[in-house]
Amino acid sequence: MRKKVIISFLIKTIEVCKVSQTVSKQDVLHIATLARLKFDDEQAERFTNDLNNILGYIDKLNELNTDNIEPTSHALDVYTVTRPDRAEASLSNEDAIRNAPQSENGMFRVPKVIE
Repeated sequence: MRKKVIISFLIKTIEVCKVSQTVSKQDVLHIATLARLKFDDEQAERFTNDLNNILGYIDKLNELNTDNIEPTSHALDVYTVTRPDRAEASLSNEDAIRNAPQSENGMFRVPKVIE
């Protein structure tokens, strides 16, 4: 069931894009230039083929009927793993500065970093 929901979300996202184009080598080189990347001819061809394979897969996903499937934003259930935020006793000022290399008037003394 979860796979169907994920696929549904992907398909609904892809439907917005209406992907049915192919990517040319010039497109790949243009994108590489914008991203300040340099590809040789072999790499540009490989990326062109890879991107067209991805777009072909997206077109294939567009063929699925997802009318009765709710979209989802996460593949797994999301829950927090943090502890509850509760006020608790903390270190006293004396305990906190006990191991400080230097302290002054109950505060950490640090080297000046701004002239």
